[in-house]
Amino acid sequence: MNRRINILMFFVAISATVFAQKPNRLSKSDQKKGWVLLFDGESTRGWTTTSGGEVPSGWQVVGGTLMTAANSKGGDIISVAEYSDFELTLDYKVALTSNSGVKYFYTKYVNGGDLGLEYQILDDMLAEDNGKANHLSGSLYDIIEPSKGLKKLNRAGEWNTIKIIAKGKKVEHWLNDYKVLSFARDSKSFKDAVAASKFSKVDPAFGSLNKGHILLQEHGGEVSFKNIKIKKL
Repeated sequence: MNRRINILMFFVAISATVFAQKPNRLSKSDQKKGWVLLFDGESTRGWTTTSGGEVPSGWQVVGGTLMTAANSKGGDIISVAEYSDFELTLDYKVALTSNSGVKYFYTKYVNGGDLGLEYQILDDMLAEDNGKANHLSGSLYDIIEPSKGLKKLNRAGEWNTIKIIAKGKKVEHWLNDYKVLSFARDSKSFKDAVAASKFSKVDPAFGSLNKGHILLQEHGGEVSFKNIKIKKL
């Protein structure tokens, strides 16, 4: 009898593990906490081009991942919904030399056009745009570099997990369970960093707007995303 119980418990445990590892799903616990999937693993439902059009064929759903191939000319895509205070998590993988990013608070500025704060995604070793610390993976692109000591980046071709937490004026970037940077959008240090960046002439001040879309960037290289979920705070 004990042997039968042990065998049954073993298979129950295995089944639970397999289900827990299945991508692009929310557990009951996630749902109770308010998490919502932004990618269902099967379609581009919930996403549009930056001009509001249908997601082009340059973006494909392959094996439960949302991906764009090298030189696919898929263009950037954005979430239909806009978000202010939120926690966003996703898994991503880039090919060798590839460059991408996840933008948030993506919206129209009076002077500067459609812009958003960017969590940089990059092959840090071989991508062309790896010459500046604030252009490397985990950075707030062109503004704030990530912590070297806390950053644990898996190499190109392997999955990484990122988390972005935005609450009021405070923002955090996480990479593979480590917080690699944090800043306050109304702080002097942030404003000084913006003034020294390519966004210095934007009006109103870059990063000051409190609501916008989530954007996945197509930058000419191969990048894949999965387990994209968001929770309003």
